[in-house]
Amino acid sequence: MQAGQRVSSTVVTVPNLISMLRLALVPVFAVLIVAGHDVWALAVLAFSGFTDWLDGVLARRLNQVSKLGQMLDPAADRLFILVTLVCLAWRDVVPWWLLAVIVARDVMLIMLMPVLARHGYGPLEVSFAGKAGTFALLYAFPLLLLAEAPGTLGAVAQVTGWAFTWWGIGLYWLAGVLYVAQTRRLVAADGPT
Repeated sequence: MQAGQRVSSTVVTVPNLISMLRLALVPVFAVLIVAGHDVWALAVLAFSGFTDWLDGVLARRLNQVSKLGQMLDPAADRLFILVTLVCLAWRDVVPWWLLAVIVARDVMLIMLMPVLARHGYGPLEVSFAGKAGTFALLYAFPLLLLAEAPGTLGAVAQVTGWAFTWWGIGLYWLAGVLYVAQTRRLVAADGPT
């Protein structure tokens, strides 16, 4: 969100509709990947990544930044990441430890929510590191799926996909640590409840 940008309580906005579409694509992707329709699954992942970028751009350009959108967009990202990792691990495209590392960070953040609520705060604003980590992971997954292709394409996709994965993990956890530090500062400033 840009400095001075107004946050509305409007529910029906173009960016929110795009985020809802992205949420609706999560089960579509899951069915496609489990059924082995990798090309279509890749298309859904690519479209989801594009719409993730698009809803943010439109929210700022159309002045449609909303409270719902600030919660819906990261929720859609996390759900897509979780379902994608579960499906890719189930298919043995990625190891199960990768799922555990990503889920552990999200569990840590979920544990912050009651602390924030007790002090009168809602969800924290998404940080640049969090956005960058999510971006890297959402780019990594289609590449890791594409790495299943034989030959040079698969080899290049595997190296690039794992590079994005490691960057994503690092940035995702960096953002998590920053959220914990931000929560501690907010709670300390308020004093005991």
